[in-house]
Amino acid sequence: MATHVEQATLRALEALQNQDLALAQQIIDEDDHLDHLQDALENKCVTMMATQQPMARDLRAIMSAVHIAVELERMGDYAEGIAKICLRIGDQPLLKPLIDIPRMAELALTMLRESLQAYSNHDEWQARKVCRDDDAVDDLYNQVYRELLTYMLQDPRNIERATYLLWVAHDLERIADRATNIAERAMWLVSGHTVGTGSVKSDRSLR
Repeated sequence: MATHVEQATLRALEALQNQDLALAQQIIDEDDHLDHLQDALENKCVTMMATQQPMARDLRAIMSAVHIAVELERMGDYAEGIAKICLRIGDQPLLKPLIDIPRMAELALTMLRESLQAYSNHDEWQARKVCRDDDAVDDLYNQVYRELLTYMLQDPRNIERATYLLWVAHDLERIADRATNIAERAMWLVSGHTVGTGSVKSDRSLR
């Protein structure tokens, strides 16, 4: 699922940069595959809980897998969203060269890879690093927002094209947020704790 998300996101950015409408439509058409993978994973998890009666960390691992599958499916939706924006732009020239948006994609996908490594390796340190790295994506998003707002204020005719790029940046920012959620789930898998809303949550019943 993560490989599908990463490839779909990179291809969506490629379609946007090259204004490749055929590639954008292909990404949209392939999104159903990710939904099928999610269904298959959840069915396996349900079967394991029903037949194996897992306890403690094993149960946390299964519950985490279900949670992560949901996050990945939503990331796929964001990649699909970028492809749909590409279709809406059509053959209109992009408002500006893409500089910070590809950088956002690079950081967000690195966070995705590292969050899944943290989950697979039970590495709480790496999971916490992913959570910290989210600030860099937020900073880039704010930078893109300010720049595009300037274009809008300079000429109202830029509003539509600026809004399209702002939607793309928003989708990438949300992919980073979802990667952070996976990292928090990895922390919960290891220790029963996860960082959220400025405090530490715990589930002592599953330790």
